[in-house]
Amino acid sequence: MATDIRENRSLGSLFAELMHETSTLVRKEVELAKAEMSQKVDQVQNGAVSMLAGGAVLYAGFLVLLFAIAAMLDELLDTWWPSSWLAPLIVAVVVLVIGFVLLRTGRSSMSFHNLMPRRTFQSIRRDATLARTQVR
Repeated sequence: MATDIRENRSLGSLFAELMHETSTLVRKEVELAKAEMSQKVDQVQNGAVSMLAGGAVLYAGFLVLLFAIAAMLDELLDTWWPSSWLAPLIVAVVVLVIGFVLLRTGRSSMSFHNLMPRRTFQSIRRDATLARTQVR
């Protein structure tokens, strides 16, 4: 019975329905994209605030620890190589390497690929495929 009603409709009413459904679909996809991007922005914002607070506390403790390590290393090296600059230099190089690795890891986790709205793109692809099959 539903196929009889569709067959009796004019071409103009079919195009009007198609335009209405297409605009509704586009509107819904835009709403989904906005919601997903808002969620991603909140995720990045919360992560940044947490990293900043943790980094400030960690920095203070880390400076004290580095001072202690340099003093200990200076005591050990003093027997073989009496100098006051070698121990802090060794500690600084080790810290710089670790810091570089951590920065690279953090940057890769905040890359464009990780923040892309995948669900929206999948939904748009599905809708486009469905629209193509309906037109044929």
